[in-house]
Amino acid sequence: MSQYSLDVLRQRYVVEKRPLEANVEQILRADTRAGARAILASIDKRRFENRSEGQRLRKMLRFETSLWESGRLVVAGVDEAGMSPLAGPVSAGAVILKPGTRIVGIDDSKKLDAAAREELAKEIKAKAESWCVAFVEVEEIDTINIYWAGIQAMQRAVRGLGSTPQHLLIDAKRLKEVDIPQQAIIKGDAKSASIAAASILAKVERDRVMRTLDARHPGYGFADHKGYPVPAHYEALARLGACAAHRRSFGPIRKALGLPPLPPWPSASERAGG
Repeated sequence: MSQYSLDVLRQRYVVEKRPLEANVEQILRADTRAGARAILASIDKRRFENRSEGQRLRKMLRFETSLWESGRLVVAGVDEAGMSPLAGPVSAGAVILKPGTRIVGIDDSKKLDAAAREELAKEIKAKAESWCVAFVEVEEIDTINIYWAGIQAMQRAVRGLGSTPQHLLIDAKRLKEVDIPQQAIIKGDAKSASIAAASILAKVERDRVMRTLDARHPGYGFADHKGYPVPAHYEALARLGACAAHRRSFGPIRKALGLPPLPPWPSASERAGG
């Protein structure tokens, strides 16, 4: 231990998080000083967190791993973002992860803060075999309704991938017009790494669009609340009325414009019959 001071060891193994060599660990564990104990406690904590994260990631990849092991190597996760906002487009992501891909921290986009999503989005784009984010704009949402707009966005994202998937993992929905084997997973963005990756990209790219709309339509706070129905948004609607970015098929927007409620949308069977 005479070769290095505790400050140097702390910098190397705690701050820089370098792997701890077995001979150095042996010396540290024999050192009774409080500083040595603190260094080991930090390293042990990091090892525990790494093991826990490894276990969580293996669980998040269980759907993908099963498919990869069956020979279906091109698996795409699919999810949408922006279904409930009063303004802006709905987006959808589709992501194909290479077998064995490990992205530390990947999770349901709603559980992550904006900075974490941005960093993860960069890593997802770098590591993915293919990815695509697609949008359905406000005019289309108002024509076909938000449910079908979300389906349309997901279909576009899948069709925009550079590789044709052999299987789709989708958050809670099925894409009947896409002729690819698929599995709908309830709360899939918290259970599948591929779906989580798609949810993160869809959210990050949509947030970017909303910041652009904020500059185009100042005063509504789109950069802050991203079009969601929060008190600040309702206050801006009452003060400014609706703008071109607002979804006119949504009740609060129709009320702001003095328009009557819309009749019920046709059901899927009625749409098919028409």
